[in-house]
Amino acid sequence: MKNKSYIGISFIILIFGIIFIPKIINRIKNGSVVQNDRMSLSNDMVSDSIKDVKLVKIGPAPKFELIDQNKTTITNKDYDGKVHVIEFFFSTCPSICPIMNQNMITIQNEFINEKAFGIASISINPDNDTPDVLKKHAKTLGVTSPNWHFLTGKKDYIFDLANKGFNLYVGENSKLEANFEHSGLFALIDKNGFIRCRKDKQGNPILYYDGLEKSGVDAIKQDIKILLKE
Repeated sequence: MKNKSYIGISFIILIFGIIFIPKIINRIKNGSVVQNDRMSLSNDMVSDSIKDVKLVKIGPAPKFELIDQNKTTITNKDYDGKVHVIEFFFSTCPSICPIMNQNMITIQNEFINEKAFGIASISINPDNDTPDVLKKHAKTLGVTSPNWHFLTGKKDYIFDLANKGFNLYVGENSKLEANFEHSGLFALIDKNGFIRCRKDKQGNPILYYDGLEKSGVDAIKQDIKILLKE
């Protein structure tokens, strides 16, 4: 039964990758990374009450081992017992990353007193984003949570973690000013290490949250509250 469960989860994520990763790439090139379909939430999907929200359990989040801004080895185990949000970004990103980071700051501030909440910001440009660079970046942003880790490591490892592990697109593109491209989506993980999300109006799991739009940020805040109570 366990093998069948993993096969089912893998199939869902595979279909997501086949259908939506090409869309993400095109949107990055066209300057419209997230639009209102299953990859994001329109305003009417943000519930007035969290009692109305039923979260889907997608499957276990990928394991990882990286180095944070304090030069400490951080793994997925460090987030055991914590609801957490994961993003892929890089500190020199001139386009969507500043928006994602600022939206993540609002999430941090919303749950600043919650010891069972954390954030992982994983750099896709580790050649530049050393622990020292990431520590300075975190200070500039106004990061105060001890559970917000800015993570770096080997580029191939991080690209595999994003593209094959989470199916959150990251890539290199020499035609872009910053040479990198990626989705603007946030992954929500529960205390037991499972990817969680809500459903769209058609009853399909959205998988990830729009990290660029207020609707996506408001929705993930609601869902963090739900998971903190579980």
